[in-house]
Amino acid sequence: MNKCKKTGLIFFPAFDWAISPTHPEREERLLYTRDQIFEEGIMDLPQIEEYKPSLAGIHDVARLHFCVPTVEKQTTEAHLIAAGAAILLSDKIVSGEIKNGFALVRPPGHHAMRVVHGNRGFCNINNEAIMVDHLRSRHGLKKIAIIDTDVHHGDGTQDIFWHDPDVLFISFHQDGRTLYPGTGYTYELGGPRAYARTINIPLQPGTTDESLLYVVDNLILPILKDFKPDFIVNSAGQDNHYTDPLGSMRITANGYAALTEKLRPDLAVLEGGYAIETALPYVNMGIILALAGLDYSGVKEPDYWPGRFTERPDMKENVERLADELLQRWEARDRVSPDAKRISGNYYTRDKHIFYDTDYIEENQTEQLRLCDDCPGYLLIDSEANHGYTRSVRVLCVSVPHAACGRCREEAAELYERSKKDTMYKYIYLQNKHEDIFYSYSTDSHNEWRSEG
Repeated sequence: MNKCKKTGLIFFPAFDWAISPTHPEREERLLYTRDQIFEEGIMDLPQIEEYKPSLAGIHDVARLHFCVPTVEKQTTEAHLIAAGAAILLSDKIVSGEIKNGFALVRPPGHHAMRVVHGNRGFCNINNEAIMVDHLRSRHGLKKIAIIDTDVHHGDGTQDIFWHDPDVLFISFHQDGRTLYPGTGYTYELGGPRAYARTINIPLQPGTTDESLLYVVDNLILPILKDFKPDFIVNSAGQDNHYTDPLGSMRITANGYAALTEKLRPDLAVLEGGYAIETALPYVNMGIILALAGLDYSGVKEPDYWPGRFTERPDMKENVERLADELLQRWEARDRVSPDAKRISGNYYTRDKHIFYDTDYIEENQTEQLRLCDDCPGYLLIDSEANHGYTRSVRVLCVSVPHAACGRCREEAAELYERSKKDTMYKYIYLQNKHEDIFYSYSTDSHNEWRSEG
């Protein structure tokens, strides 16, 4: 599919968006990177092509997220540009115009879940997930793999694809017992019809390049070879770097470049990474060179020397056991039965409590998957969020998957229509991915909004 030699890049520092002037997630994250890449002449190489970003549409977001009350209320232009950059590069890759790409953009997105009541983990909307749904809706790609290399568990991406058997989500990250968001354990393996399509690899603080690349070689690459994805996305967080102020890992720029060379992602999308001067310029340069198939061995941080970081023998042994255990889970993926205690009638139910650490919102969800013998089944989400002491908002969300059968599409549409009469919900949503149509209904105003791709 990709016979040309160019790697596409998009830089979007989002000058007009920041949580606060001194917050780690601010525009300087990309300015030092851009300066160094230009100084080193990377942008003049024939293997590199730079593109200007474009905006994702409101429908692109509504196809993937339930934004409460609307997409417009939960996003700024910066959010739409960050998601749009990922979409633009994915289009260039699928068309064969470029070999692969790297969207160096902010705001990040991998903590944004399917339902969005506000900002959590610096994220409002999920750039990679929106791009994946675009690839499936517009280009007909079916099997996608997302490899999340951020130090923080990609809980939002996991939530969105939890029940999807055709999206493989693999996240390695610092152990959730030691870092936000406190999730990403080995027993989090996906829904009843998508078991082991979610693989979490929690690593101990102090993990070095050696263990990281062991996991890649002995777990991630064998799973990718078996899964045979049509498209590979790297959710490219860089806060595993040894100088990052938010993490406690010891990964180097050269380690990140070697990781990229081994994964061979079609598209990398920047996530976290907050060592603005000591890590990001070096890590990003290493990733770009690896994507372009160029020598990255000379990319070294000024304060790094070979052998600076070592691991205890027990850490290496733990990583080896972890890789073996998870590979066995993957190999048994189609032989594991759903948890019978969660099944009532034709529905599989799970309850979730979600905290929005940036906006201080408490959300409670009841999620029900319609168990269907002919398709992945549609999803119902009853979500109530408390915005401080003054108000709570309850919504009902109905999501119909791309591969939905006719019966599930009809049931979901009927449920949406019946629920419009239920005054306990402030908003009712229907997301029909199969027909690429989104509906939103307000029980206060009795107004309905419809968007069609």
